[in-house]
Amino acid sequence: MKYLKKTWLLLLILWQPIAQGYAEPFDMDKAFAESIRIEKAIRRVSFPDVTYPITDYGAKPDKPESPCHEAINRAIVTCSLNGGGTVLIPAGTFYTGPITLKSNVNLHLAEGAVLKFCTDQSLYFPAVLTRWEGLDCYNAHPLIYAHGETNIAITGKGTIDGQGSNDTWWPMCGAAHYGWKEGMVSQRNGGRDRLLMYGETFTPIHKRVMTPEDGLRPQLINLYACNTVLIEDVTLLNSPFWVIHPLFCESLVVSGVHVFNRGPNGDGCDPESCRNVLIENCTFDTGDDCIAIKSGRNADGRKWNVPSENIIVRNCVMKNGHGGVVIGSEISGGYRNLYVENCHMDSPELERVIRIKTNTCRGGIVENVFVRNITVGQCREAVLRINLQYETNENCDRSFPPAVRNVYLKNVTCEKSEYGVYITGLDDKRHVSNINVEDSRFNNVSTGVNQVTGAQNITYKNLYINGKIVK
Repeated sequence: MKYLKKTWLLLLILWQPIAQGYAEPFDMDKAFAESIRIEKAIRRVSFPDVTYPITDYGAKPDKPESPCHEAINRAIVTCSLNGGGTVLIPAGTFYTGPITLKSNVNLHLAEGAVLKFCTDQSLYFPAVLTRWEGLDCYNAHPLIYAHGETNIAITGKGTIDGQGSNDTWWPMCGAAHYGWKEGMVSQRNGGRDRLLMYGETFTPIHKRVMTPEDGLRPQLINLYACNTVLIEDVTLLNSPFWVIHPLFCESLVVSGVHVFNRGPNGDGCDPESCRNVLIENCTFDTGDDCIAIKSGRNADGRKWNVPSENIIVRNCVMKNGHGGVVIGSEISGGYRNLYVENCHMDSPELERVIRIKTNTCRGGIVENVFVRNITVGQCREAVLRINLQYETNENCDRSFPPAVRNVYLKNVTCEKSEYGVYITGLDDKRHVSNINVEDSRFNNVSTGVNQVTGAQNITYKNLYINGKIVK
């Protein structure tokens, strides 16, 4: 008996290092099977078959001097109070100020309908509760806004035009090439810095009230703490700031949407601290990231500690943009479970394909990123870019190192870039780990190499750069 015990103990000791080093081969199909479960968990909108045309409430087309947001908001409130239905924007051009969505309302733009938002900043105050670049505050009323609503939608073949341009909204970023001139209101006049200071000093949110003089531009669509949401088929143009910004939302579908927004900070779709999201069949042509997943900035993100999770991106087209599908930089609450597949990206002005950006002000863990079947004509910098030293000049507490782990790319082709994989980690390599690229080809890579610093456990399997396999 003693001999048998010693034999089993010896086998156990010999087995331990083998077991600790053993891992099953990664199965991308198995990983994406989990995305099917996530998609089934997304609740879908449903509305009574009742229609409320905005023209019945006094809205008239082609009246830029008389914006019709009061009529639109009356139709929305009436529809919601009566149990829900569709608020119809008929064909024609309707000028409007801020719109507030309510539960059980589908704001539907008929084909040929155009909502043009007036650019008089005073219309968008008093301020409402929102976030601006990941920081909690009261700021300008987003052009379309909802707070705490359930079962809401924006649908139809019509167009929503924020009328952002170098003559309106965009100069407020403070950059001359977007029309800013000395003496103009700008976020650089102190508003942005003041908001950053509020975050770093834990100022209560009710005291963070921004004014028109702060120059913090509103989002085109901001849905705060909403549940069961659909944005479908509409064309979204010329936002003052981010285009679609769901915040603390769950069960969100963005489908068939066309985004064209070349303005500053012109992100296409930025789910922030959102759960169970599907973005499909969309086209993005933007002045910043096409899709950027977020979860709060620095102390504000860590305070709420609500990660974004379970986001599916498929069958989308990305043209111009700083990144195709991006995580960060406001990602302090963390992120997990991203599934990207069957997308096409191509533009000399598209800088990266998959991008993760963060820094030691943020903290948070980014994990479980699965990407497959992506075709890229060209991008400017890198196919996969991971940067843990983004915005190193930020004035903040830098004692919160982030972590990025479990990133998998398979069957990704790119015909032109500067780098294939470009990773900038921290001195401690453990903060970026388990990064994998498999069965992929990156052609016409101008440097001919990947560039990796501050990372560990980087694996290339059947990765070809300029026709040569990477070991």
